[in-house]
Amino acid sequence: MNTEYSGSGDPKKSLELLWGLQARPTRGPKPALTVEQVVATAVRIADAEGLAAMSVRRVADELGVGAMTLYRYVPGKAELLDVMLDTVYGELPRGVVKGDWRAKLDEVARENRQLYLNHPWLLQVAVSRPPLGPHVMAKYEYELSAIEGIGLDDVEMDAAVALVNGYVHGAVRSAVEARQVILRSGITDKEWWLAHEPLLEKIADAQKFPLASRVGTTVGQAFDAPYDSEHGFEFGLARVLDGIATLLKDR
Repeated sequence: MNTEYSGSGDPKKSLELLWGLQARPTRGPKPALTVEQVVATAVRIADAEGLAAMSVRRVADELGVGAMTLYRYVPGKAELLDVMLDTVYGELPRGVVKGDWRAKLDEVARENRQLYLNHPWLLQVAVSRPPLGPHVMAKYEYELSAIEGIGLDDVEMDAAVALVNGYVHGAVRSAVEARQVILRSGITDKEWWLAHEPLLEKIADAQKFPLASRVGTTVGQAFDAPYDSEHGFEFGLARVLDGIATLLKDR
């Protein structure tokens, strides 16, 4: 996956777009489009075809206007990407979760995972410089609230949220890539392994690779494939939360 970087455009222009602070013309014809329409079209293209397919010209074509017209609404692709990120973060439900910090942080992880599954292009965006839009800030506030008052200091709270989000990002990448392989090839993982089973039986050497043979066979029998993304996500998330629980217990 090619990587795009949030915050790589003009930060002032991005913030003006994100918070609706850009100057509006007082004269001339009424704008035919809105920033929201432009962003929604860009997100739709990225969802369907990936981030590489999304460009200012492509969005303009979809909206039936010239590229120069679109620059009246967004300065460029970098700033458009910042608003796209903030917009899809607004889809997170951020509901009230009953239970302790673990239940709340568990829900944070699942909400983020679903967002990645809905918008796989998010995996192509590096957010070390996140666009500080209203939905980005609301997301961070919500995630921190899951662990407020449980015994972590502010730096640890930020690190715990980053740990969970980082785990989800890595775990969901495997699920998205597996789904894309199935769509492109037209066959499931089970069908692929069954087709290659005769060859695998010839090269498998249980004496030379006893652990790999035993464990691989067990997993294949359990999930009809060498890896199950759902099981992997559940197992890993539980271990991440166990780690935070151990930190709190040691206190």
